[in-house]
Amino acid sequence: MKQTLSLLLIVLFVSVAAQAQSKQEKEVADAVETLRTAMVDADEAALKNITADVLSYGHSSGKIEDKNAFVEALVSGTSDFKNMNLTEQSVTVADNTALVRHKLSADVVDSGKPNSINLGVLLVWQKQQGKWKLLARQAFKL
Repeated sequence: MKQTLSLLLIVLFVSVAAQAQSKQEKEVADAVETLRTAMVDADEAALKNITADVLSYGHSSGKIEDKNAFVEALVSGTSDFKNMNLTEQSVTVADNTALVRHKLSADVVDSGKPNSINLGVLLVWQKQQGKWKLLARQAFKL
C-alpha cells in the first residue's frame, strides 16, 4: 500500500511539473507571436512593451541594435516587414529565462530595397514582473 501511494505521488508530481512547464512554454510561444505581429505591423507600443529595456538585437549581418534603434527601424519604415513566417520553433524554459530557436522567412524592404530573407534565430526571453520580455536576439543566415 505504501509503495502504491508513493508511486502515485511521484506520478502526480511529475505530471504537475510537466503541465507547469508546458504552460510556461505556451506563454513564451505567445510572446514570440506577439513580437512577430508587432514587427509586421510596426506597432510601436507593442514593440516597446514586449522588449526588455536592455535589449540586444543582433542581425544576421552582424549589426547590433539596442531597444530604441530596433523599435525606430520598424516604426520609421527603414525596416518594413511585408510578412514573416516562423517555423521549426522550439522553446526551453529554465526558471525566469527562456530560449527560443526557430527559422524565419520573410519579405522585407530594408532602406527601400526589397529582400526575401531566410534566417535561423535564437531569442532569449526573461520573465520580468510576470511578463516575458525579449532580452536578446541573434539571427544567422541559413
